[in-house]
Amino acid sequence: MSAPTQRPKVTAHEARQTAEAARERDWHKPSFAKELFLGRFRLDLVHPHPLPAEEDARRGEAFLASLRTFCETRIDGARIEREARIPDETITGLKELGALGMKIDRKYGGLGLTQLYYNRALALVGSASPAVGALLSAHQSIGVPQPLKLFGTQEQKDAFLPRLARTDISAFLLTEPDVGSDPARLATTAVPVRDDEGDAYVLDGVKLWTTNGVVADLLVVMARVPASDGGRGGITAFVVEADSPGITVEHRNAFMGLRGLENGLTRFHRVRVPAENRIGPEGAGLKIALTTLNTGRLSLPAACAGAGKWCLKIAREWAGVREQWGGPVARHEAVGTKISFIAATTFALEAVVDLASQMADEDRNDIRIEAALAKLYGSEMAWLIADELVQIRGGRGYETADSLAARGERAVPAEQLLRDLRINRIFEGSTEIMHLLIAREAVDAHLSVAGDLIDPGKSLADKAKAGARAGGFYARWLPGLVTGAGQLPNSYGEFGVLAGHLRYVERTSRKLARSTFYAMSRWQGRMELKQAFLGRIVDIGAELFAMSAACVRAELLRTTGDHGPEAHQLADAFCHQARLRIEELFGRLWSNTDDIDRRVVDGVLVGRYTWLEAGIVDPSGEGPWIADATPGPSTEEDVHRHIA
Repeated sequence: MSAPTQRPKVTAHEARQTAEAARERDWHKPSFAKELFLGRFRLDLVHPHPLPAEEDARRGEAFLASLRTFCETRIDGARIEREARIPDETITGLKELGALGMKIDRKYGGLGLTQLYYNRALALVGSASPAVGALLSAHQSIGVPQPLKLFGTQEQKDAFLPRLARTDISAFLLTEPDVGSDPARLATTAVPVRDDEGDAYVLDGVKLWTTNGVVADLLVVMARVPASDGGRGGITAFVVEADSPGITVEHRNAFMGLRGLENGLTRFHRVRVPAENRIGPEGAGLKIALTTLNTGRLSLPAACAGAGKWCLKIAREWAGVREQWGGPVARHEAVGTKISFIAATTFALEAVVDLASQMADEDRNDIRIEAALAKLYGSEMAWLIADELVQIRGGRGYETADSLAARGERAVPAEQLLRDLRINRIFEGSTEIMHLLIAREAVDAHLSVAGDLIDPGKSLADKAKAGARAGGFYARWLPGLVTGAGQLPNSYGEFGVLAGHLRYVERTSRKLARSTFYAMSRWQGRMELKQAFLGRIVDIGAELFAMSAACVRAELLRTTGDHGPEAHQLADAFCHQARLRIEELFGRLWSNTDDIDRRVVDGVLVGRYTWLEAGIVDPSGEGPWIADATPGPSTEEDVHRHIA
């Protein structure tokens, strides 16, 4: 029998150190969102709204037109849902269209689309089939092309990018059965060897939830290289051929939604990977992954904005023809408020994605926080939008599209969309992890100046020096939080009716910064444990960012004569709705149930309330909570070979 899995024994401090080492610490470019959390409303960083170059727009629009035709004629979303797989002819057509190479430079055979048009393409194809959208996104946003573009050698780009642009599907393999958001516990190993073929690494381990992994041709694999005299070791990224000896896809996972997703469990046993397939230096794997996600995360909110558009269309058409109590249900306020929420929030979601995408294309700003906020906000709000659509549709919202069609009604897959969207709150960083990631960046300035002051391991002399530095920073920073343009009645006057909302954003960003400072003063080093508080801080910042994006987009549409009055009305409605949510979040910063919740959790974990569980049966049985991932040869059928 194989030896048990030897997972690294990691303390909480070591886990934080691993995550911290992977962070990009420096800020070489301005960040609108970072400034917002510091109480500085830098409207000049996003207004006037950046626009794509004419040639980029021309090529992007031409591809969108071709993609729309493909979606309408060659993607059968209902079939994909029924058969739980994307047909081979659909994937072949995507390759012929060049959709695998949307983000790959034209010199490697790709389309070289901008981030803006790539995201619009994902929104379009995702409306035809979320599973197809997920395949394309996983391939290009987090799969092999993006890390190679950012960190690959010229030889690696020449070898792999032409394949990835036209024929080869890629997947990203980080998660393991017992490793989710804590990469310090990563157990897959890559041991350096030298043999007759040259320098290489031998991979052993198991990877879980490998989106595209069941059908992929090339993999990005994160594995731990042991430290040695000749190398630093650490978590490292590799490009791996999916048909390499020793790789087995043991299982194709099935989910509540995205039923066409080719997601599985992959085992590596003595897999030889040439040393020239290592991306970046040893130990740089997590930094590569996080940097890739800075823009890669934008694919999810793009899909969410597309879902909002579809929900708005269905809500408008259905609520206009469905009559109850003498009139269309849309005219009844209980339903009308839901439609207003869907319309206003969809406008804001598109504004956030387009603004962040264009900022990424310009490369003038650091958008790591903006991209994370877009992912967080888009996934949460799209889920609420879809839930409201199901409610508006009533029983028909809960009924499947096939069932509706079988009895002669329009096949509206509202319940499917709800299931498909649910994963976005987990994919590429769960909402809870996104809260912590964004909060870490948002309070970075405070932690940087406090430094040794809040480190329990530092001496009194070190703390005294840190106190002096912190005093100087806050002496300069705090006075700027007292007054600002948000208190001047004529500020932002060019925005018309939206000017008041921008003044609110400016005032509220200062209030948010003051609240963060007070929390730092109160809890100091323990602030990182106040996750519920930090989550609310981040949610307020997300709402302020969305308000800013909505106003800037509305003003752009007004100046270009493209639905300007309607855009201003939608932005106005969204901002009023967002302000109510923000005020509620501020109220819950200091008046909440966090302390009593912790006491209840303690009671649950020690079994104090097991009597409350009486009167039910548990159909899940007695199996293990986490499957064994002991390294060794596979004893399972290779699903990848079977499908191929």
